[in-house]
Amino acid sequence: MGEKVVAGAFDLSDRQRYRKKLQQCLEALSGLLAERRFDRPRNLMGMEIELNLTGADAMPKMLNGQVLERIASHDFQTELGMFNLEVNIVPHHLSGRVLDQLAEELRTGLGYADRKAGEVDAGIMMIGILPTLGRDDMVRSNLSDVDRYALLNDQMLAARGESFSLDIEGVERLVATAGSITPEAACTSLQLHLQVTPERFADVWNAAQTVAAVQVALGANSPFLFGREVWRESRPPLFEQATDTRPPELRNQGVRPRTWFGEKWIGSVEELFEENLRYFPPLLPICDEEEPLRVLADGGVPQLKELVLHNGTVYRWNRPVYGIADGVPHLRVENRVLPAGPTVADVIANTALYYGLVRALAGESRPVWTRMPFSAAAENFETACRHGIEAELLWPRPGRSGGLTRVPVTKLVRDELLPLAAAGLDGWNIEPADRDHYLGIIEERCKRRTNGASWQADTYHRGREAGLDRGAALAAMTRRYAELMQGGDPVHTWPAGVPGP
Repeated sequence: MGEKVVAGAFDLSDRQRYRKKLQQCLEALSGLLAERRFDRPRNLMGMEIELNLTGADAMPKMLNGQVLERIASHDFQTELGMFNLEVNIVPHHLSGRVLDQLAEELRTGLGYADRKAGEVDAGIMMIGILPTLGRDDMVRSNLSDVDRYALLNDQMLAARGESFSLDIEGVERLVATAGSITPEAACTSLQLHLQVTPERFADVWNAAQTVAAVQVALGANSPFLFGREVWRESRPPLFEQATDTRPPELRNQGVRPRTWFGEKWIGSVEELFEENLRYFPPLLPICDEEEPLRVLADGGVPQLKELVLHNGTVYRWNRPVYGIADGVPHLRVENRVLPAGPTVADVIANTALYYGLVRALAGESRPVWTRMPFSAAAENFETACRHGIEAELLWPRPGRSGGLTRVPVTKLVRDELLPLAAAGLDGWNIEPADRDHYLGIIEERCKRRTNGASWQADTYHRGREAGLDRGAALAAMTRRYAELMQGGDPVHTWPAGVPGP
């Protein structure tokens, strides 16, 4: 597989052979499910955070190779852009003091990485989109020096057959073109994993889809892109357009984008993997030597490398993951909707809300997704991305009368969802003091109607009113963000505006 990645060349038969291997992988997955070969419930969660590298002037620094050399830890890895890093937190059991443990590990790890980045005059920043990124930064030469990124870029560009088009209309309109997938690197995210049994997978995935809009509305942290103020959480439209391999003609025909929310509630994990094969042509048709059906017939556990690789090029906001640990296969839901930051406290509060809500909603006798159409969840997701903490979402009316009503997300969270999240965390046996502390951060965000996106926008506009031009106001706001991020207090407590001289 590595030779193909380095060579970057595929012949005419590669995709046909790969498609056949994908079908064999899907059959092997069905066999594993039928034989109940998957890991037992262990309440395991995982976390990844994508990061930006900046200088003292708040501008991006294309130095991830040098910074990673100095960090010298397997917990930190390259990401798509040379101004990106990713930190991976080892899996934890969802129980006890795990929230505080995660917070301490993040503070320690990020502090160490920031000190090492300082050796090359850079710093670590957790933010959804770095406000000081410019269009001139989004060039192919700023992709990380990793063969798979270059190959993925070339294959996506070849599939599209023309430059990528960006057109996002929010507070302001952004129109741009890109000759590479580098704009995707502007999106830095918090990714939350939850290991689930096959029997529980559909309920957990449906629950995650239901609360995605709530997560985005409360956690929005990406209001600026290439100097323009667009959506409160601009990562989703940017990511969709920066990975869109469909030319306009295919888009007009209704061909699905590779980055998408989905189109229906599911009944099993197989449905998602089957959709991947049905709708999305392979981008990296690299075949492994494994014969998955033979391995399964011999009592082994197939790696399903083609299935895993293909799944990694379909960018669902809640993605199924197949993995193997200690020789035993398992399934995970990977939640990808949240931006990074602003602080460790905010990250852990967002984490607590997600795991609490998913646990509670997936266990309801009359789940919320049975009382609302999938189209309402998809609409909610876009509304939340556009408007952030000011969003009003469609939600089932209380009681048995049925139907949907539109409710401010802050009211929905405070009146209905925070108690559910608390009950869900109790179900995970989370320490009550930690539960109350981190959900308390969410409640205060709702009370003050303040999150990362609203703070950024407010501070930027105050800078403009003080006489700064657009670029200077964005840079001043970003420097102030970095200062307050290092302080560690949650974003709802941050004073808006940039201090004077």
